[in-house]
Amino acid sequence: MPITLLDGILVGFTLVSAMLAMVRGFSREVLSVVSWAAVAAAAFFFYKPVVPYLAPYIENEKIAMAAAAGVVFIVALIVVSVITMKLADWIIDSRIGALDRTLGFLYGAARGILVVAVALLFFNWLAGAKAPAWVTEAKSRPLLEQIGAKLESLLPEDPENAILKKLNPNQPAAETPAAPDAPAADAPAGGDDANTPAPDDNDATPPANNAPAPA
Repeated sequence: MPITLLDGILVGFTLVSAMLAMVRGFSREVLSVVSWAAVAAAAFFFYKPVVPYLAPYIENEKIAMAAAAGVVFIVALIVVSVITMKLADWIIDSRIGALDRTLGFLYGAARGILVVAVALLFFNWLAGAKAPAWVTEAKSRPLLEQIGAKLESLLPEDPENAILKKLNPNQPAAETPAAPDAPAADAPAGGDDANTPAPDDNDATPPANNAPAPA
């Protein structure tokens, strides 16, 4: 099986990601991810106190909420970036700086492979059975598809409803329609008379005797 374009993309992207992470250091890379998560959480949980200050200038309530979240996001990003930058510089300049760069190289390589696997997952979803030969014949395709399958298995069955449930936990769940009542059994023809047994000929009342003729 020859080396295809997909294999070249995987090798090139992985090396670039690994080199960048090695230069920055493992601690800086990890702190960067943590800082973005912290900033997003700050914007989500602390935007409400800012809305009253923007409401007089923005009539639309949703736009005011979005603007408040943006303000909190920017302020938190500046503060967190300064803190993480100082901390990462201190770690790199310390005795564990070499170890930090080595771990950064490994982290960057893993990140590059993960990004290509996710990209291939979306590409296969778009292309379907019409994937080009440089994808279907790539040596790295089994590994990338295996990683993509594991990532896909971690997602909930219905991501949209799962996200909405997290954002609005007090929202009542959709009511399940009640099952229709079973139709009543058809009554036999004739009503109650159908259950009445037919009269037996032997039980018939004998005819009365003829009255005597008048004298």
